Amino acid sequence: MKLSRRALLQTTAAFAVAAGAPEAVSKLAKWLKGHTPRGVPALAADGSTGRLVVLDAVPEAGRPAVARAAGAGHSTAAVAPGAPAAPGAVATHRFVMVIDLARCDGCGACTEACNAFHFVPPGQEWIKVCRLKDSENTAPYWFPRPCMQCDNPPCVTVCPVSATYKREDGIVMQDNDRCIGCRFCIAACPYGARYFNWVEPLHSPEERSATYNIEMQYPHRKGVVEKCVFCPSLVGEGELPACARACPMGAIWFGDEVEDIAANSQGQRMKLSELIRQNGGYRYLEELGTEPRVYYLPPRRRVYPAPPDETAT
Repeated sequence: MKLSRRALLQTTAAFAVAAGAPEAVSKLAKWLKGHTPRGVPALAADGSTGRLVVLDAVPEAGRPAVARAAGAGHSTAAVAPGAPAAPGAVATHRFVMVIDLARCDGCGACTEACNAFHFVPPGQEWIKVCRLKDSENTAPYWFPRPCMQCDNPPCVTVCPVSATYKREDGIVMQDNDRCIGCRFCIAACPYGARYFNWVEPLHSPEERSATYNIEMQYPHRKGVVEKCVFCPSLVGEGELPACARACPMGAIWFGDEVEDIAANSQGQRMKLSELIRQNGGYRYLEELGTEPRVYYLPPRRRVYPAPPDETAT
């Protein structure tokens, strides 16, 4: 009987999970309880070998990180975020998204653009626009939530087959040729940014005719997990992700921590560090130690009407 690569991974992983389930479940339980918010290793792809390596520490912008190979028996190596990238790669960058809540008017153009670009199955919103209100007496506001591309990602730690991993440029990828559908990553993600295909998704002719592309995340299939990946195919060409370039308010900035620059759909450019520092930028649930690569600017002096107050009569 001939097994496909994915079937072989599923069979192998079943034994691995059975053998290592207590450890994996323990790690997951600690994350959910918040007992170990820090110390979970991040993975990166070695640009020269393509091999996954474990970062000993989250690298600072422009500085090399000491890393060790994910598999046993490999020697320690240095992985530099600023190292020369292979042709077509974007290994010299550390990508960051900044969302200005004062500009977001909740129109949902970001979600629509993402859905169209990636043929996102119905029921999923890889960037979800939520209506938030911090307390009874404060004003509500809109809050777009993509994948946070954490530098310390719990989803990577609990994946038994390395289907999800962190690239050197900061993007957390999802390889559905390896995913076995265990959904540990969904349980581990504190942001609710991952989705599972319980049934075979509806396919458009264009999507169905395509060969699976990890950077585009389609064609979609039953039994795997999917999520936002910062549109690496666009970013690699120097363009904004689909959500950012579609935002009519210029609320979604996208930038590079190494080059210290950010841009939005309005053609505005700023130093990334100044954009965050001068506008009181913060990271959502930063206290969990996940080190998100998405920053938010508070909804001060906003330029649009507030969302309707659902508690008003």
